[in-house]
Order: sequence, then structure tokens, then C-alpha cells
Amino acid sequence: MARRPQELLRLLTRAERLATRRLRFVLAGFDCSVEAWWVLDLLSDGQGHPMTALADHAFMPAPSATRLIDQLVDQNLVFRRIDPADRRRVLAYLTPRGLERRRQLVRAVRDDRAEWEPLLGEERGERLEGLLDRLADVLEDGSGATTTRAEPAVERGR
Repeated sequence: MARRPQELLRLLTRAERLATRRLRFVLAGFDCSVEAWWVLDLLSDGQGHPMTALADHAFMPAPSATRLIDQLVDQNLVFRRIDPADRRRVLAYLTPRGLERRRQLVRAVRDDRAEWEPLLGEERGERLEGLLDRLADVLEDGSGATTTRAEPAVERGR
């Protein structure tokens, strides 16, 4: 029997909310939000990133991302520099303290994942990761009419 079309969306939403709740609990021990975790994650590559990239990576509107970066700067986890290639842009980087905080967070998140990942199984976990990555690519493609129609609704949700 085929599932109703909305069932996949409900299952994805349920899994995302439960995973985020669990992540939020792990990060709370470090006084870190999920959005800050995503920002620290992106900045850990050492490349420096503009506010728009940070907002996209953390699934936040740009003004909220700017406020978050302000907080991370106040905590001495992040610093800003003018982009040498485009002096109109500001790039954010991790401070040494920010890099150490990210290492602590990675360990805590890995420890939590180690608790539940065996229940899923390595093969299923890898397959799920591949399927979710493929689904995101398909939905993000933008070549289909469905994606174009969905974009305004996504923006309103922010």
C-alpha cells in the first residue's frame, strides 16, 4: 500500500525535530545553541566566511545570524576581518578559544551519537545519509517548477 504524500514530510519533520531536541540537550551543557553549533562547524575550516554563508549554514535569517555572530564575538569564540578580496564584505573566523570550544562540542556530539547510532546500524545509517543527501540535492536543484513554487513558502517560514 502506497503512503500518503504528506507522510514522508511528517516522518522527516519528526526525525529532524527529535534529532534537534537531542542535539539541543547535548549542546546545553556548553551553553551553546544549535545555530551557534552550525556556525562554529562552518568556521572550523579556517577559511573565513561572510554572514550570508553563516546564515545559510545555520538555517537562519541574516539579521539573526548577525546577532548570533555578535554574541560569539562577545564570548571570544569568533572574530571578524575585512575580506581582502572585497573590502565591502566582512568574514568571520574562529578564535583559538572558539576552535577549542568546537572540539569540545564535537566530542560531546560524537559521544551522544555513539549511544544511538548502533541501534540504527552502520549500513542503514550510511544508506539513510545518502538518501537524505540525495533528497536535499533534488529539492535544492531549482530546475523544477515545484522547487520554484516552494521557495516563497520557505522564505515566509524564516
